[in-house]
Amino acid sequence: MPNGVAFRDGSLYVAEVSRVLRYDNIESRLKNPPQPVVVNDSFPKETHHGWKFIRFGPDGMLYVPVGAPCNVCEKEDKRYGSIMRMKPDGSGLEIFAKGIRNTVGFDWDPLTKELWFTDNGRDMLGYDIPPDELNHAPRTGMYFGFPYFHGKEIHDPDYSEGRNPEEFTPPAMELGPHVASLGMRFYTGDMFPKEYRNHIFIAEHGSWNRSTPIGYRVTLVRLEDGKAAKYEVFAEGWLQRGKAWGRPVDVQVMPDGALLVSDDMAGAIYRISYIGGINTPGRR
Repeated sequence: MPNGVAFRDGSLYVAEVSRVLRYDNIESRLKNPPQPVVVNDSFPKETHHGWKFIRFGPDGMLYVPVGAPCNVCEKEDKRYGSIMRMKPDGSGLEIFAKGIRNTVGFDWDPLTKELWFTDNGRDMLGYDIPPDELNHAPRTGMYFGFPYFHGKEIHDPDYSEGRNPEEFTPPAMELGPHVASLGMRFYTGDMFPKEYRNHIFIAEHGSWNRSTPIGYRVTLVRLEDGKAAKYEVFAEGWLQRGKAWGRPVDVQVMPDGALLVSDDMAGAIYRISYIGGINTPGRR
């Protein structure tokens, strides 16, 4: 059962739990897709946090995350809890960043070409901790703390003993606790006012384990001098009187500058546009 997709040079790349497939010349074969080519089938087969968001980076490499196969655990297999990358043909597979519980959304700063990604925090520490995270990985080899530390300074009660938080990179921004931050994009369009350009939109799927639900919205993280500076709500309303009728999953900037938001609960895609100083959401 496939999940993440990416498109490059006329080919559609499709991620499954343990492998990545490629469908060549897909645009001319939509009614009769070709047999897929197996790009790489060496990923773990664990389904817990196993579904993948994939995307090509500015370096031409395909980035593929491997989530932790648990709520919180420490595994000998270093692929778990990482973002990996490989060449388009599947060769050169390597770990780019680690200490990541489960990311299903990342993008590159259009100015610096540096990677930013969301990460879902662990469960069962309480309603209000730990926060989800927005992380910044400007170079390879960075370690973001999981399973030892969560957020900027929360010690894991089971795994942090004997570890120093200074060994790890803290999040660029702490997000809401259990908001289930998923897809994210830098806004690169021209439709919205200039104060949105090159800042980050995040789809928050919404909590499942808080007494008071949180999330179910699209938020914005503003950057200043290449650093996350402010976290604010951009679009909300999917949660009404504690009951959700929709759950945002991903965001996508369209060629005309509008913002698309997918919703896997309502089965809808929304288009948010900006006309004459008014943000106007519409359902597609």
